[in-house]
Amino acid sequence: MSLALRGARVTLRQWADADLAPFAALNDDPAVMLHMSKHLSRDESDAFAARVRAHIVEHGFGLWAIDVPGLGFAGFVGLATVPFELPLPGFGGAPCEIGWRLARAAWGHGYATEGATLALRYGFASAKLPRIVSLAAHDNALSIAVMERIGLTRRGEFDHPRLPPEHRSHRHVLYAKERP
Repeated sequence: MSLALRGARVTLRQWADADLAPFAALNDDPAVMLHMSKHLSRDESDAFAARVRAHIVEHGFGLWAIDVPGLGFAGFVGLATVPFELPLPGFGGAPCEIGWRLARAAWGHGYATEGATLALRYGFASAKLPRIVSLAAHDNALSIAVMERIGLTRRGEFDHPRLPPEHRSHRHVLYAKERP
């Protein structure tokens, strides 16, 4: 049985097969993917969704699909292990990251903030995570604003180890919050 988190307007839930086509479309949208390493092909998008679904089944949480008013599926919001060593003092190991990726039609309505608040609360209260981090390209003002609205604080900057120095998103910021 899959967990669903419900807010005033959004629902975070396990993925469905019907989410794959709209997810592939948002992964191919230049505005949505501006700060990502690259656009995803349909096969890459489907493989990403499959990994996320499996993680939710195995751990009870992950990058949940987000449903929003008027759109239904609008992307993801949730928790995942950072897949590389963070090059900042005190952030070793494999910290849990809170992240989101929403279709452009869902931007500017507070859905990322509402969903991230639900995920953050779950991460601390139910999953008992000691710390949750969030990463973004240094110029991704929209994601940084969400991080600040949900109570994370800036802890430093670093060069993303999986992006070449010439990539526009090579420089990243790290925000974090410890479990209360």
